[in-house]
Amino acid sequence: MSSLDQRRAGYKRYKEDVQRRGKPFFPPAMFHDTVMSLVVVCVIIVLACIWKYTSLLGVHYAAKADPGTTSFVPRPDWYFYFLFYLLRIFKWPETVIIGTIGIPTICLVLLLGLPFVDTRMERRLSRRPVAIIAAVLVILSMGALTWKGATAKESLGSEVLGAVPDWAEKQGFAANEVAVAGAELFAQSCTTCHTYLGAGSSNQGAPDLSAIGASGQGVDFFERYVSDPSQFGNTIMPKFGEQLSKEQIHQIAVFLDASKGAK
Repeated sequence: MSSLDQRRAGYKRYKEDVQRRGKPFFPPAMFHDTVMSLVVVCVIIVLACIWKYTSLLGVHYAAKADPGTTSFVPRPDWYFYFLFYLLRIFKWPETVIIGTIGIPTICLVLLLGLPFVDTRMERRLSRRPVAIIAAVLVILSMGALTWKGATAKESLGSEVLGAVPDWAEKQGFAANEVAVAGAELFAQSCTTCHTYLGAGSSNQGAPDLSAIGASGQGVDFFERYVSDPSQFGNTIMPKFGEQLSKEQIHQIAVFLDASKGAK
């Protein structure tokens, strides 16, 4: 008997079993699912109204949104935390595509193809060890990544500030007080978009600046660039000349010029 004949025979037995002992999926079971879905939607609407018109579920917001902020760190909804932390593992630009497209797409293709690969009628868990082990490993992996993503701290601002002494030692400017001061300003103001010796966050295509000083562009160039990046065609980076003093701009420029790459 061919595989197609086996499936047809199995479907015929299923229909006979439904007529003899149970109910078909459509319409009884489908009707029950529809009613339950309606109940869930109604519960969500009720909770949303309670949150909107009362304070039982918390305030609307703590502060008004500021569309011009440069220090806001976006975080995903909880059900994307596993993917959020996966991107921390593949944080290098060359490997980001693995975390964003590669692994999720492979898992989705395997999930969609599973019913076509495994056509056995066996449903007992004890007879399906490979499927059970695979499911358990997937659940544990997603659970661990979700937990790590939920508890992950952003390497920004004051947290990066603690890495400045290590930067100074590795880059060799520990004795240069101006460069150290610039490094502290950089850690507080620039690591929302730039990375430096593994610290910070790469956003909007901003490059790693660990070895920017090796370009030989000099302090004057960095002062002009940091003050007004739009003069050099960069319309994304803020004009720090409007936010920082000339002395602070000079300190950052000295720091960037001293950043030749970890020694």
